[in-house]
Amino acid sequence: MTSIFFYSKMMVNFGGSLPEAVCPTRKERLAIDKTKQLLVQLGFPAGDLHSLPTSAKTFPDGAHYRIEIPSVEGPAAFRSLVEEQQRYGIPIHRMSQGSGIMLLTDPEIREMAQIGHDHGIEVSLFVGPRATFDIQAQPFTSAGKSIGLRACGMDQVVYSLEDVKRACALGIRGVLVADEGVLWAVNAFKQAGELPSDLVVKVSVSLGAANPVSIHLASVAGADTYNVPTDLTLARLAAIRQAVDIPIDLYVEVPDDFGGFVRYYEIAEIVRVAAPIYVKFGLRNAPNIYPSGTHLEETAVRLTRERVRRAAIGYEFIKRFGDGLRTSEPGAAGIGVPVV
Repeated sequence: MTSIFFYSKMMVNFGGSLPEAVCPTRKERLAIDKTKQLLVQLGFPAGDLHSLPTSAKTFPDGAHYRIEIPSVEGPAAFRSLVEEQQRYGIPIHRMSQGSGIMLLTDPEIREMAQIGHDHGIEVSLFVGPRATFDIQAQPFTSAGKSIGLRACGMDQVVYSLEDVKRACALGIRGVLVADEGVLWAVNAFKQAGELPSDLVVKVSVSLGAANPVSIHLASVAGADTYNVPTDLTLARLAAIRQAVDIPIDLYVEVPDDFGGFVRYYEIAEIVRVAAPIYVKFGLRNAPNIYPSGTHLEETAVRLTRERVRRAAIGYEFIKRFGDGLRTSEPGAAGIGVPVV
């Protein structure tokens, strides 16, 4: 309100028009228009799309959305996911895990691969050591948190690639990365035949790209799907979709440490403007249990069950308000179903 009053006073003092020092000149306006035109020529929108156009893009099978359950920490939690999925009768296309490949045993990875294979669900496991697992201090400082979950040093890039190679050898066909360099290297290894060509590389929300240009760069570097920040408006999601073809992943219920938003009434509109999209059901008012293990298994199982329940609620919202929006069958094209 302060700015409104300020400009109202200015209008009175200057006879109903703002002084030239306040108003942009015609030359400045033309310069802005030229910037926007050049961005459009480069394949990007001229700004956030407040008109909220309907996305004309879909998954390969023509579906508009798929459902992801995050933070499924281990085989017991994955088994509980399948039990609850069958109880509620809802589609689930991907589960993701956050503690990391390095903290799972070979038998645990094989069991998760088998469950995913049997039910046509992608198993996306987080890659390797990251900054917050290291002995360095900066990621834990107020300013240094911008490092996020990136790989620090070339050794961690090597360890991350070894993590991916091990998971793929055990049948996994979905990995989750939070570092641009690791993303590029994984893609290079795929092109060189060192990793499976059908490996689905999902970029973590922790990487934090929040505009069409940055997410386009991630897709060029090898991202198959991109988890965008949790607080993007519909207009910003629509602008990203215009410029980016890969599926977007978005929390519609957000863990507390990423904002805690609960966006159920928006889900159908989110899918309409941002398809193809993985709709993610995190959990508000829940503990962060990374890194997980058998000492937290009961908690991990209970959290997974509630996330599936939340997904059932979200699925009903889509059916209620999303006329014509389609979802995929289990194991549809583009889903990184494990190989066993």
